Amino acid sequence: MSTVIRAWVNGALHDPAAPAISAVDHGITVGDGIFETCKILDGRVFALSRHKARMARSAAGLGLADIDVDRIDEGIAAVLGSGGPIAFGRLRFTVTAGRGPLGSDREDSPLTYVVTAGPQAPPHPPGTLAVTPWTRNERSAVAGLKTTSYAENVVALAFAHERGASEAIFANTRGELCEGTATNIFVVVAGRLHTPPLSSGCLAGITRELTIEWCREAGMEVFEDAMPLGVLRTCEEVFVTSSLRDVYPIERIDDHRLAAPGRVTRKAMAIFAERSAAEVDP
Repeated sequence: MSTVIRAWVNGALHDPAAPAISAVDHGITVGDGIFETCKILDGRVFALSRHKARMARSAAGLGLADIDVDRIDEGIAAVLGSGGPIAFGRLRFTVTAGRGPLGSDREDSPLTYVVTAGPQAPPHPPGTLAVTPWTRNERSAVAGLKTTSYAENVVALAFAHERGASEAIFANTRGELCEGTATNIFVVVAGRLHTPPLSSGCLAGITRELTIEWCREAGMEVFEDAMPLGVLRTCEEVFVTSSLRDVYPIERIDDHRLAAPGRVTRKAMAIFAERSAAEVDP
């Protein structure tokens, strides 16, 4: 897959397998960076403005300098224009604190900008979940920020795959349902749609945000409320959301089977599909 990935770093296209940033870049040494992942559909980037806005919030939360949005746009244009249109794929733009010491202190260094893009197979629902033995810390200094410090997610996803699941789910330190490694989660209880609030420590997912907005505009009730992790054993339906999965039904959580997609999930899927087809940058 690396041969079809297009990579741009600090103003120039690069071979994705070749060195392109400093060995002492703080994004490498201590994970001091932020990123966004967007869906590419028929050569166009979905919800790009919302992703840029979230990156600005992550930069502020991490204490980075203001992001140069024009620089990101330059990189996006370069990777999307360096080959034919990508029918379905992933665009990722990353910003790190730049060169720094080998410890956690920062230097007054220019930020590093990286943009990559490549095709991938569309996800095929339904999915399966495994509940992890680890927790999200809703009081963490980086709670809700999309940082490059992703080792926790790598470990949790490997845990899920070892158990035959496609995604892992975390509780927070209060024992409340929180999020997946790369997804937000929605559950149906007594026919009503619920999702953890941002105060749970979950990421403010762009697809989560649009799902809530569009479903409410279509007349559905969507509740953002704290729920015990045990709700996953008693709920009627579950779906997860992410940039590449959209609204994605879940058929099994550990050994608990669910309707997939159930009635409420089908409605949410249809709403999201209709609205996203009509608005590339909602």
